[in-house]
Amino acid sequence: MKRELRRQRRKKSIRKRIFGDSERPRMCLTKTSKNLYSQIIDDMASKTLVGLSTQSETISKQIKSYTKKNITSAKLLGEEIAKIAIPKGIKKVVLDRSRYKYHGVIKAFAEAARAGGLEF
Repeated sequence: MKRELRRQRRKKSIRKRIFGDSERPRMCLTKTSKNLYSQIIDDMASKTLVGLSTQSETISKQIKSYTKKNITSAKLLGEEIAKIAIPKGIKKVVLDRSRYKYHGVIKAFAEAARAGGLEF
């Protein structure tokens, strides 16, 4: 129980500083035990602009492993979300890493999204 409370407190302290608007929407990354999920959200309109996960057909065909929560799949997810976002006119975003530290999977995702053309 203490562990969950600490996680919630960490997430809350990060989220109170991050807010997405129409100019710079929030790019949220979520990890589960097997998959990664990413969304680009406009908090002013309460609307998801782009959403993608490692379960999506475009990514899951390229990943052969059972667990899709690894660095290679994070890089693919970052590249794909950048490819989808840029034609929609989304160039600048704010990265919401939730309660996760900026290393490993999160870092690989962020670097791949930057390489794909997103700015944050």
